Amino acid sequence: METKHEVCSAFTPRRNSLRKSCADIVREARQSLRVQSTHRPLTPRDGPRRLFGGNSVRGDHGSRPPSAFSLHARNFDADSRPGSGTRLSPLNHKPKFPDSSNAEDPLKDFPKSPIEPVEARKGLAWSQTRLLKSASLASLLPSEACTDEKLNPGPEPKRLSAEQLCSPDLSTVRRGHLKASQRRTPSRSSKNIKPDVDSGVRPTESGTEQKTELGHGNGSTCPDEEDPESLVWNNVILPLLQELESIAAGSSEGSVDRLCDLCDRLHGTLADADMLSRRCKKRSGILRTLFHLVDRESAQLNLHIAKLCLALCVSGNNLLNICKLVFQISRSESNDILFEKISIIDSLLSVLKYEDVSVSGEALLYCVGALKFLSGNITILRILLAKNCIEVAQKLLQKLCIVSDCDMTLAGNILVQLTATLRNLADHPDSRTLFVSFYVIPTLCLVLGRYCEDKDICTNISRIFSKLSSYSECCLALAQTPNCYSLILDLLSKHHQKQDLVVRLLFTLGNLTAKSEEPRQELFQCNDCMPTLLRLYNSYQRRNVSSSTDVQKEAPSPREPAATAAAALTDDVLVKLVRVLANMCIHPAVGPSLAANTTCIQLLMETLELRCVEESEDLMVNVAAAINNLSFYQEENSEIRRNQLTIAKLMSKLLLSSSMDAMLEATRVYGNLSLHKDVRDLAMQNKVHKFVVTLLDSKRAEMCFSACGVLTNLALDPPNRVCLTLEGASAKLVDCLRDFGPADWQLAGQACQALWNLIGHGSDTLLHAEERERLLEILTVYSDKEEALKWTQNEEEQDFYRACWESEFLPVAQKLIKVLHSVEVTA
Repeated sequence: METKHEVCSAFTPRRNSLRKSCADIVREARQSLRVQSTHRPLTPRDGPRRLFGGNSVRGDHGSRPPSAFSLHARNFDADSRPGSGTRLSPLNHKPKFPDSSNAEDPLKDFPKSPIEPVEARKGLAWSQTRLLKSASLASLLPSEACTDEKLNPGPEPKRLSAEQLCSPDLSTVRRGHLKASQRRTPSRSSKNIKPDVDSGVRPTESGTEQKTELGHGNGSTCPDEEDPESLVWNNVILPLLQELESIAAGSSEGSVDRLCDLCDRLHGTLADADMLSRRCKKRSGILRTLFHLVDRESAQLNLHIAKLCLALCVSGNNLLNICKLVFQISRSESNDILFEKISIIDSLLSVLKYEDVSVSGEALLYCVGALKFLSGNITILRILLAKNCIEVAQKLLQKLCIVSDCDMTLAGNILVQLTATLRNLADHPDSRTLFVSFYVIPTLCLVLGRYCEDKDICTNISRIFSKLSSYSECCLALAQTPNCYSLILDLLSKHHQKQDLVVRLLFTLGNLTAKSEEPRQELFQCNDCMPTLLRLYNSYQRRNVSSSTDVQKEAPSPREPAATAAAALTDDVLVKLVRVLANMCIHPAVGPSLAANTTCIQLLMETLELRCVEESEDLMVNVAAAINNLSFYQEENSEIRRNQLTIAKLMSKLLLSSSMDAMLEATRVYGNLSLHKDVRDLAMQNKVHKFVVTLLDSKRAEMCFSACGVLTNLALDPPNRVCLTLEGASAKLVDCLRDFGPADWQLAGQACQALWNLIGHGSDTLLHAEERERLLEILTVYSDKEEALKWTQNEEEQDFYRACWESEFLPVAQKLIKVLHSVEVTA
């Protein structure tokens, strides 16, 4: 406050002291420029659940990804492997033939063929491929799984010795990328080796194990001992799959519940055996059975199927169809309870975390779309927060910011869903610290910079900012983001016609400039700040004025609801914009520039002239507050000072209205402008003083405080004192002092200043004897320190009240007591 630019006080001159007391600072804070507040724009309730709402700007429905579609078992790929659309280019390699001049050993330079362990590895790969290509689940039955027809007869296969089985060269034979079960013992680890299909025999670890022929005639049998995965498959998983098929083939009541229970058991069995993800060799058989169940069209069953398929890490077309299936289920609010009971949220978040946009972009789109729908449910929203959805979303935002240009359209569609999800999450109080700690707000600014032309994305992010910027920690995070002000101004300029976007960005700027001095100056110093804001002001003011004029020309009847709603929306934009101006001019380096801006002042005055309080109360109150703040800067080039008489006349509309807020702001403006004699004369001529005296009856301390300030200035002119006394100003000031004194020593001091101007300059005869005695009694009691401060119970506030009493009230009260005593002695 000590370094703040000197401005004219509303009611009394400031003390010219370098060191200010606590009460001086408090008084200046109360008399200083006021930050304006307003309500947050309401987020419209979403209509039917679909990818893009009715207000989306993404063209006709034919150019958007569909929200409605049908899914059947035939849409899935049985082998669950993604198709490859890329053909590998041939290697630039030319074989080098041996030199014919080498007569000793012409084959010396050729590479040697692999030895037997590698042949075993080759046999493993061939057998695994053949297993995955089995035609139906029936081929996986135990009686058939241990036999194999010999397709390519060859020479008698070699048998691998025990030493070869245990050699390091064969250590990689064990199921490739499959993870070994933790329940296996080291003594049986070598039994997990796949047989050499080419040889047709199963290698053994010791002589106690029988040698088995695979595919040699009808007498081939299964081995006595199998690896643990085969045991789990044959003894547990295969019976479950057979039971699933059996129940699915029937039509008994309760079959859906039984199928859901079997899916749960199958999931649990695979998890216990460590066979989820892609660790199960026969997962294609499992998926084939699950895909056939989709045709039953049960939301509950399909959600169980989707959960299990995601746990098995499907990819490609199957991943897309599973995400579509989940999206389809989530479109109905009645299915939200299923998502609460079936724990599939983790799997959906894993899709967001690990899938690549360029490979699985459409699957991501429908997965995020489902999460958008679900986040509208408060119970599921809490689940999403508990499972760290905000951090996952932040990582996906980062990936979507760096996609290639060819993926921009798809990434934009995903971002519409993702930002809508974050918009829903931002409503919950627990999400705010997460938005800050995971740097979501700066990441959203990066998204705005990359997708600044996408109105849907910009609108969703503006809704997030309008919600979060109402809270200090989020507002600070946004204010500390580099170039956030220039980014918002750029969006306001690009999308000035999109009203729902503009109003939220302006609301966010208003919140930023309401918190501290730095944002006010940073915003003002941005390139094209004032031109952008004033263009918006002029555009929306012209829009509303033209619409009002058209309605009045067409018919004198009241406006139709549609026209009234449109005018209200336009007013809301102007309210948020004027609030930004009012908050910005609080900064001492910004205020004088705004006060000298002719276009800005003319637009504010035009609003007061063209609007009425009954139809645009919030707008009129905010305009008056902005003028009140600007009126503190009384430099020679101030447009407020040049137009103060016109502004004073316009304020009469607010004083005569039925809105208490409008009256309060108009009274504050008169308190500033009445420092000038021509404004005081105008106020007396227009009977403004009568209305101000009436305001002393208000029960609002702020209203009385402002009224006392206006009366203090009006009483500076001796001719005005008689008129004010005739209106009962003295008696009402005494009542105001009695009622508010002990609770508000600043108000009591202001009332004493007004009384001093009325009776302290030889005009004490204007006060009746009874009023004089009553005033003297009140001042005597209030001047007693113990009596005055006994009203304060809170020890922390006691120092504040004491400082206010000592500096604001006591000096003026003692002067009044002296004058009143001298009058009694004279009498």
